[in-house]
Amino acid sequence: MKKISIFGATGSIGQNTIDLIRRAPEDYDIVALSGGRNIARLAADARDLRAQVAVTAYPELLDDLRAALAGSDVEAAAGPQAIAEAANRPADWVMSAIVGAAGLVPGLQALKQGATLALANKESLVCAGDLLMTTARAHNARILPVDSEHSAIFQALIGEDISEVERIIITASGGAFRDWPLEDLRDATVAQASSHPNWDMGQRITIDSASMFNKALEVIEAKEFFGVSPDQIEVLVHPQSIVHALVGFRDGALMSHLGAPDMRHAIGYALHWPKRRDLPVDRLDLAALGQLSFVAPDPARYPALGLAWDVMNRGGLAGAVFNGAKERALDHFIAGRIGFLDMARVVEQALTSADRQAGLLDQDMTLETVLDADHLARQETDRIVAAGVV
Repeated sequence: MKKISIFGATGSIGQNTIDLIRRAPEDYDIVALSGGRNIARLAADARDLRAQVAVTAYPELLDDLRAALAGSDVEAAAGPQAIAEAANRPADWVMSAIVGAAGLVPGLQALKQGATLALANKESLVCAGDLLMTTARAHNARILPVDSEHSAIFQALIGEDISEVERIIITASGGAFRDWPLEDLRDATVAQASSHPNWDMGQRITIDSASMFNKALEVIEAKEFFGVSPDQIEVLVHPQSIVHALVGFRDGALMSHLGAPDMRHAIGYALHWPKRRDLPVDRLDLAALGQLSFVAPDPARYPALGLAWDVMNRGGLAGAVFNGAKERALDHFIAGRIGFLDMARVVEQALTSADRQAGLLDQDMTLETVLDADHLARQETDRIVAAGVV
C-alpha cells in the first residue's frame, strides 16, 4: 500500500488526484492533506480518505477545521509550520500542488524524507531549481513532473539520451485572449481573464495562462528540470491543447505527446509511474479533430513570455525575484490596482531593481536566500505599484 500526502488538496490538481485515488482506495494510505479556506472540502476528503492529518494554511481557521473533523480520527492543524511538519511525516509519494512560493518548503521537506515528489507547483523549480534538484539527489528522492507539458517531455524522453536532444517545444493554448484585438487587452477585466477556453483550473493559474506568465514559468522549469540550455527551449501557441510538448533530436526527429486536455493524464502517470494504468480520460478521435494548428507567440500580446529568457540569462536568484514579483503583480491586478498589461511591466521593473542591488541575485542558493529574494521582490512590486510608475 502506497503512503500518500497531498499538499494543495482542495485545488483543481489536488481534487483530480483524489479522484484517481478514490477509484482504487485499497491501494493507498493517506498521510496528510492540506488546503486553504475551503474547510468543508478539506474535512470531507480527510474523513473519506481516512487521512492521518488535515492542515489548513490559515491559522484562524483551525477551530473551524477541528469542528468539521469532530468525531473522526483525523488530526487538525493549521499554518505554514504545520504544513512543513506534515511534509515531514513519512510518505512514499507526495503531491506538491500548493500554488506559489508557499509550495517550496513542503516540497523540500518531502524530498528530505526520500519521497517521490509529484511536482505540480511550478514555482519551486523557478525559484530554487538547483536547490530542489540537489536535495533530491542528496536524499535519493525522485521528482516527477505533473505539469502537462513537463510530463509530456518526460515521457517523450523515456529511453533517450538527453545529450541527443536538440530542442524542446512547449505548447501553450494562448489563454482567454489569444483571439482578442491587441488594443483591447489594456482594458481586459479580471472576470474575462479568469475564463479559459480549454482547461478547468483555478482563477490565478487561469489568469496566468491569459498573460502567458504560466508559460514563462514552464520555460524556466524545463531548463531546471531537464538541464537544457535556454536556447534549446521554444514555445508555440497550439489552440487545441492536444499536443502538450515535443522533443526534437539531433537527427531531426520530433517526438510528441498527445492527449485530451485533462490533468488526470499527467497526475495518473506520476501516480502510477513507472507503470501505466487505465485512466478515466477521453480517448482522442483524430479524424474528428481534423487538424491541429500551431503559431509562434506574439511578443506584443505576451510580453511576460520574453521575461523567461531574461530570468534564465540572469541566473542565480532571478527566478525567485521573478516569481515573487509575478505573484504580487497578479494580486494587484485581481484587486483592480493595475491593468492586465501592467503585470509584465511591473515584473520587468522589479527584475531591473534587483539587478541594481549589488550581489542580490548572485548569493548562494539556500532556502533562506530564496525566501529573502521572494520577500524583497514582493516589497519592490508593492512599491512600484504604489508609486504608479507602470
